[in-house]
Amino acid sequence: MIIGITMLIISFIYLFLTGIMYYSKKRIKNIENKLYNFIIITTFFGIFLEIGCILLVPIMDKHSLLNEVVNRLYLVYIMTWITIFTKYVFAISFDNDKKFSIIVKNNIKKIDIGLLIIYITFVLGLIFMPLYYFYDGKYVYSYGPATNLLYIANFLVISLWAICVILNYKQVGYKKYIPLFTFIVGAFVNLFVRSVNPGILLITVTQTFITVMMYFTIENPDIRMIEQLNIARDQADRANQAKSDFLSSMSHEIRTPLNAIVGFSQALSEEDLPPQAKEEVKDVMMACDTLLDIVNGILDISKIEANKLEIVNTEYNFNLILEELVSLSKARLGEKPLDFRYSFSPDLPKYMYGDKLRVKQVILNLLTNAIKYTHEGYIDFKVNCVRKGDVCRLIISVQDSGIGIKQENIDKLFNRFERLDVEKNNTIEGTGLGLAITKKLIGLMGGQIVVQSVYGEGSKFTIALDQRIVDKPTDPNLERTQALDLSAIKNIDLTNKRILVVDDNKINLKVASRLLQDYHCIVDTLDSGIECVEKIKMGASYDLILMDDMMPKMSGTETFHKLQEIEGFNTPVISLTANAISGMREKYLAEGFSDYLSKPIDKTELNRVLNKFLG
Repeated sequence: MIIGITMLIISFIYLFLTGIMYYSKKRIKNIENKLYNFIIITTFFGIFLEIGCILLVPIMDKHSLLNEVVNRLYLVYIMTWITIFTKYVFAISFDNDKKFSIIVKNNIKKIDIGLLIIYITFVLGLIFMPLYYFYDGKYVYSYGPATNLLYIANFLVISLWAICVILNYKQVGYKKYIPLFTFIVGAFVNLFVRSVNPGILLITVTQTFITVMMYFTIENPDIRMIEQLNIARDQADRANQAKSDFLSSMSHEIRTPLNAIVGFSQALSEEDLPPQAKEEVKDVMMACDTLLDIVNGILDISKIEANKLEIVNTEYNFNLILEELVSLSKARLGEKPLDFRYSFSPDLPKYMYGDKLRVKQVILNLLTNAIKYTHEGYIDFKVNCVRKGDVCRLIISVQDSGIGIKQENIDKLFNRFERLDVEKNNTIEGTGLGLAITKKLIGLMGGQIVVQSVYGEGSKFTIALDQRIVDKPTDPNLERTQALDLSAIKNIDLTNKRILVVDDNKINLKVASRLLQDYHCIVDTLDSGIECVEKIKMGASYDLILMDDMMPKMSGTETFHKLQEIEGFNTPVISLTANAISGMREKYLAEGFSDYLSKPIDKTELNRVLNKFLG
């Protein structure tokens, strides 16, 4: 008897401390916490009732009314506890989207009514069925039909719990069911102990232990912490959005003056200038390319950090990409005495499905990096493939005889803003973003990159990238077998063709006009979308319109939609914008624009558009 009371007092202390921890915190208002609140309160009553049962029989006549009431209430407590716990098992078991769970949730009121009827039936049996008491001076316990009914109730609920576990174990996980498993084990241990010594009662101690354990398994996080985390997350989201907006604005602001620098430089490069002037113009254009690479790198890394960089898969002509890469790489060699070698496997598929812009970007990053860090010797660019069904694994390698990389620095190679051997390479331009972006993009496309290097002798970067083979492209434009050659079409004759350029920046209008004058076309300029709409409504007709987007009062997109409302309007409208961050091309094409040109205006891209719509 003394051992039993001692165990109950210890159980009370544990439960009391758990209650302090639980009620001192704000809680999520859900069914789990609501039921746990009832279980704590019920368990407190159970401890006091069992202590009363143990103490009253020796003190009073075991058939006294008070003793009878306390013992019957204790049986009712056990029934109440297992009923609430059963409701808790239902709550955690069917909180998912499985078909059976949905059926249970749709009929929860009927199930609650059924549980209540069963509960009341058993409670009435516990109150009115015969109950006997045993006391020999050392042990106190009750027995009889009423306690047997309680055993039956325990067996039924344990069977019900087992069904819930079997149906929902994978969805719920083992953690939530730990209290349930512990209670079942405790119930069988209690039955075994009572069969050996009926005077040792463990049921309330077991229920107290389960109640304390549930504190660590229920959804009961600190609300204040959650609120702080939510606030921090919202602030981070706003800061990230502000950063994206700033970078987008910065890109636009930098590209606008660069458009003038690049545009006039391209125009001057075609003029009959003294050799020194031609070299200086070429240096200006190379400096602009470097600045654009930096701006694009910052924008890309920002989108990667915000998980907003998307892979846009389309059909593309891989031969064209390879031709463009070779042409761009040779142009970037400048005066360096390098042997630029390239070889492509003859079984490379001509057409493939993937993100052609990102494939081109990652290869160009490696080639540019090799050119930067190789002062003499060679650069070897190879592309091989392994075909398996309709999938082609591209094996792309760029090897150089450059400065190489120390073994201990290879792991740092793909870190953002990391430049190795800065003291040795302080004359080489760059931010250290190119390889970090390259690795991220390759990862997003499901590929891998491997680096091999010997310091002082050179490096080799190898990419393995899977692309789907396209036997017959759906886009007829992909049938073109040669990359667009600037020298071949730069003097395309657009005599009598009328082109309208709409831009709120007068310098940009001047640049566009200067670049277009070589084509002998008629060029009109307007500095607002409103004027453009009015002019078209007045009957002006053009063969092509180049439309800036970021204009005051009426944006280029709004202007374009207004033009579409004009009866008979069918002129191709090209979005000509400094808003050149990733995904803008797709956005403008989705708006209905015929094509897209970014600023600074690239003469090759301008040629492509003019040839496509007017050539």
